[in-house]
Amino acid sequence: MRPTQTRGNAPCEIRRILVAVDASPESARAAEYVCHMALAGARIRVVSVAENPRTLLPLGAMTDAQLQLARTELARDAANAVARARSVFADAGIDIESDVVETSRQGGYTANTLIDAATEWKADLLVMGARQHHGMLRWIEGTVSEFVTTVAPCSILVVPAGYEADIGPSPQRILFALDGSTASQDALHFGLRLARPDSRLRAIYVVDRAVRLTDFVPIHVLQEAFIEEGHAALATAASAFAELFNHTETALVKTEPVSDDVPHTIVRDAERWHADLLVVGTHGRRGVARWFLGSVAARTARLARTPLLLAPSRGQSSVK
Repeated sequence: MRPTQTRGNAPCEIRRILVAVDASPESARAAEYVCHMALAGARIRVVSVAENPRTLLPLGAMTDAQLQLARTELARDAANAVARARSVFADAGIDIESDVVETSRQGGYTANTLIDAATEWKADLLVMGARQHHGMLRWIEGTVSEFVTTVAPCSILVVPAGYEADIGPSPQRILFALDGSTASQDALHFGLRLARPDSRLRAIYVVDRAVRLTDFVPIHVLQEAFIEEGHAALATAASAFAELFNHTETALVKTEPVSDDVPHTIVRDAERWHADLLVVGTHGRRGVARWFLGSVAARTARLARTPLLLAPSRGQSSVK
């Protein structure tokens, strides 16, 4: 991997990348994405979880012999997934580590097994491919914020099935979605570690104009508060960008007045700008409009068709 750009003279702190794979094509896409990330000296480990058949089928539905056969087949599937990922990295001339982990030895659940693997290996970044509502996204579907902010020891990069662009040197266009919180600024600084010298960088703050029955404050008052907070957030981003030689930009982006929300607006902006990486902080807030902890990150993860980096605040991440 080629050297990455970092802020100032600080070395890149993403040293250990754990790539979780399964039998889906999305896993191969995630491996390919990692192959094109310029992170000099980073160690890469590929793991696949051999699921426990007892968690997939009702108790008593299988004899011991059938259970053992199912366990063997699941282990074989996991080993094949690792082998496919290894071939992707081999084609790119990248040496990796790899392993198959059995859930039956790690508490019985895939999510717990993956968390344990990332924790024990001290991963800085966990990468996975995902199909919306299927495949590996089921590990985090519905609990993305909890998974990332209270359990997972590191940031998570999800490469969704909807991402159909050709994968070249990545990332070339990074979009940072800010919400005015310290957590989102931490996410920006973490995401900058993935920037290449030629990456284009864009930071946005979404002004939520959508009227809802739950709004207790007149919408124009909310908008004024958002705009003020947005200018402050983008000024902080501009200050971070000023240390770099990349092409950078910042923008206030507005939701539609009705039938819209922040996650949809973020995803639309990412698609219109042709981002190949979207960075969202977790443990964020939404100021006076109740951007509840993790909810925007969780919903954005389900909608995004752009590779998505979910970065926890520094106090929650293993990367200091």
